[in-house]
Amino acid sequence: MTAAARASLDVVGLTDHDTWAGWSEAAGQVPASGVALLRGVEVSASRNGTSVHVLALLPDPERGDLAALMERSRRGRDRRGRIMAERLAEDFPITWEQVRASAGPGATVGRPHLADTLVAAGVVTDRSAAFQTILAPSSRYYVHHEAPDPIVVVEAIVSAGGVPILAHPRAASRAGQGLSVEQIGELVDAGLFALEADHREHDERARAEVREIAARFGLPTTGASDYHGEGKPNRLGEHLTDREVFARIEDAGAIAVIRP
Repeated sequence: MTAAARASLDVVGLTDHDTWAGWSEAAGQVPASGVALLRGVEVSASRNGTSVHVLALLPDPERGDLAALMERSRRGRDRRGRIMAERLAEDFPITWEQVRASAGPGATVGRPHLADTLVAAGVVTDRSAAFQTILAPSSRYYVHHEAPDPIVVVEAIVSAGGVPILAHPRAASRAGQGLSVEQIGELVDAGLFALEADHREHDERARAEVREIAARFGLPTTGASDYHGEGKPNRLGEHLTDREVFARIEDAGAIAVIRP
């Protein structure tokens, strides 16, 4: 929240992977930071080997099927993280316990935590280097994690009163080739609200394609920094969402944006 204030943001979204454990702590920083908080989650999904991330903005944790689905995804990510850590430990000086500690209490273990552990061990220089080599989907250390179909995820988000947005649908570095237009249409039928167009891993051609797909289905587009701390080059506020689209998200969500 302090970093968001330094970036001159008036509102920031907290969307950790498969957990809302950080919501309370972030909300407690709203008055001091002067930055409004949009609470959300980035939910993991998969379709035929393609990794899909769906943002759930302003969902109610007490409603619908989202909490149970997230718990299953979190357990799957932990299993995947342990297997990858054990494979890496055969060749590099790291342990699962170190990876788990890097994630911290309540966090879902993911590749960023594996990358941070490799950086701490001096194996690579930063997260980006780890993602491009040792932790790339083509690497022998990589493990695909069990995740529900994106249609199931979108339906679960809707059941919790959340606003589902397809994150970075044309990011070249993600596992798989991305969902087809027809598959995105299936998500729209299930209740998808918007597509994320402005993202560091979308070049101009990808952004134009996402906007074209969104227009085809009558959806708005959003932007996001996908900020993961200092371990990646992404910076808070480097991609923003139009105020009118944000107002629509706020109106559609089950819980309120927390304001100073």
